[in-house]
Amino acid sequence: MAHIARKDPPHFVYFPGNYRWSAAMLSMLSSAAWGGSDINEVDRIGRLLKTANMEDDDAWFRACVQVADSVRATAKRFEDSGHRHSAAPFYLRACKYYQMGERFRTPKDAIALEAYKKSIACFHSFVTLTDVRIEIVEVPYVGGSMPGYFLHADNDAGKRSPCVVHFDGLDVTKEMLYMRGVTELPRRGISVLIMDGPGTGEAIRFRGQVLRHDYEVAGSACIDYLEKRSDVDAKKIAVVANSLGGYYAPRCASMEPRFAACVAWGAIWDYHATWKKRVEAAFNAAMSVPGHHITWILGVNTVEEALQKLEPYKLDGVVQNMRCPFLITHGADDEQVPLADAQALYDAAGSQDKTLRVFTAEEGGAQHCMRDYLTLGVAEMWNWLEDKLVKQPGASK
Repeated sequence: MAHIARKDPPHFVYFPGNYRWSAAMLSMLSSAAWGGSDINEVDRIGRLLKTANMEDDDAWFRACVQVADSVRATAKRFEDSGHRHSAAPFYLRACKYYQMGERFRTPKDAIALEAYKKSIACFHSFVTLTDVRIEIVEVPYVGGSMPGYFLHADNDAGKRSPCVVHFDGLDVTKEMLYMRGVTELPRRGISVLIMDGPGTGEAIRFRGQVLRHDYEVAGSACIDYLEKRSDVDAKKIAVVANSLGGYYAPRCASMEPRFAACVAWGAIWDYHATWKKRVEAAFNAAMSVPGHHITWILGVNTVEEALQKLEPYKLDGVVQNMRCPFLITHGADDEQVPLADAQALYDAAGSQDKTLRVFTAEEGGAQHCMRDYLTLGVAEMWNWLEDKLVKQPGASK
């Protein structure tokens, strides 16, 4: 067969022709800067999948869990021998691999949930062993509570610090967020509350908290919680969220005036329209998870019901009410959400202080949520938050 010349993509593609698997591999590799992966371990996952059918998500699940089990066993060996500094990062990475495998397995059967429970146990072991100041917290929420982690700002004890409420997205989790640059914020004097909100992580898997369009209910619950802490400056609380969180964060900041700043890490404009296009394309589109993930997190049985429930997931008529500083970051070549949606969100936002930062292929970060140059995207966002929450006149000193 003649070789067909093909222009190389401007970002790393592990499984040509399979967007989802390639995006997941890139997501793992790009988290290495914050302890989320080791290239040897990720490559072991890739080698296990070398001859697999790329439509077989069970193969993906098995490969990720096999490597996670191995990494967790190493962590346990180090811990048992009294070497906590070696054990902690292995537990952290094991958590990542379990979750990257489990996220493609829906509906969530007992096997999937067991892998997820292992991931949480690994992260909690990491919390116990690491030198990073992390609290495992529960935020009071409708009929119960939401699970989260509170990272303390690096400052003198007793000082009130700015804080970022960090929600996840459609299929991201609070543990994954930790491995996407969150630890850079405390170094800048900013605490972080990382949350599994309704529809994500432990909240949906073990508490039945399905996704809701009025996400400000979760956002306000987080502010209520933070206002009661003696180490948080309640006038300097920002909200950040990525991917579908590009809907959550602007919605929260528009409906909850106590938020002092907002970052949409990847824009969303009309989420109903986004899924309508995916359904019309028979799910043959760039998506980070299997198509039936949406019915599960919404608590419905059919795609038709899901589309109906997604009707109010639109920011037009909402973000016009936003008044706080607003940053939107988006990749120019985002295959999941077009750049036009980011522009529409920027144009409609009512904030006087607003910025649309577009990352290009030439500089890197042009893919969904800048996964192809995550360190650059994180640095730009956290610089902005530092400027707004710490360095501006009137910011916490």
